[in-house]
Amino acid sequence: MKFNIATLAVAATAALHVKGPTGELLFADTERKLPIRIHLHGPGSDIASVIEARQSSRALKRMQDNDGKVTAATPEERKAETSADLAALTASFENFDYQPDGAAEPITGEALFRAVYADQSLGFITKQVVKFYGDWGNFSAVSTTA
Repeated sequence: MKFNIATLAVAATAALHVKGPTGELLFADTERKLPIRIHLHGPGSDIASVIEARQSSRALKRMQDNDGKVTAATPEERKAETSADLAALTASFENFDYQPDGAAEPITGEALFRAVYADQSLGFITKQVVKFYGDWGNFSAVSTTA
């Protein structure tokens, strides 16, 4: 008998329960029944392949633009690229919105995701998303049903 490796396939999406800047799990209510979560497309998803290709293309273009030398992105480029990539990997936000000062209404859709990930004062969220996404175990069948 052989082991069916397909049984280890990861889920298409998984939910990250967001922690605040001091490490406490965040909830939208005082009863702690509405977790603040970010649902992400997994590293085995089609969108993940698109993002990886986009990242490779950007790196190659940067090298071409700099006579074949490996060159890091500027801080502004890095912030824009990271927020765009994470926004594309985000399926949804749960139990929170984002309405920066001066905005008439909350932002929605991919613009919402980009805005949150680009906001340096919310960098603790971006760091959590990057770390969570980088661990395939978070997208295992066991992790996504918990």
